[in-house]
Amino acid sequence: MIRQTTLRVPTRGRGTTEITDQVGSFVAGSGIGTGLCHVFLQHTSASLILCENADPDVRRDLETVLARLAPDGDPAYVHYDEGPDDMAAHARAVLTTNSVTLPVGGGRLILGTWQGLYLWEHRRTPHERSIVLTLQGEN
Repeated sequence: MIRQTTLRVPTRGRGTTEITDQVGSFVAGSGIGTGLCHVFLQHTSASLILCENADPDVRRDLETVLARLAPDGDPAYVHYDEGPDDMAAHARAVLTTNSVTLPVGGGRLILGTWQGLYLWEHRRTPHERSIVLTLQGEN
């Protein structure tokens, strides 16, 4: 059995938005008991991360790491089509990932105690992002 839907997730600009509950709700309502849920972000200037969900300082520190690796407005960049954060956002997305596959058991996501799924917006301004969820499994 396969189920698929698309989430539309508004962001507040650069930073993380937890989507664990939204993905979990899709899984819970799917009728699939055991399988895999593939989560795919349809954008090149944002990413997905499976991350510590208890202490927000972890995500703040990750932002610091990426700011050092891909700073806004670096004079070495050639691509500035949408402003000084444009190329940095693309680089940050490539350094992270745009898809994750999560196990499903007992009709729910099987995550570790401190794991949460996040959409990580790399642009400074708010955006609406599209995330395709594809669930494959059996009752």
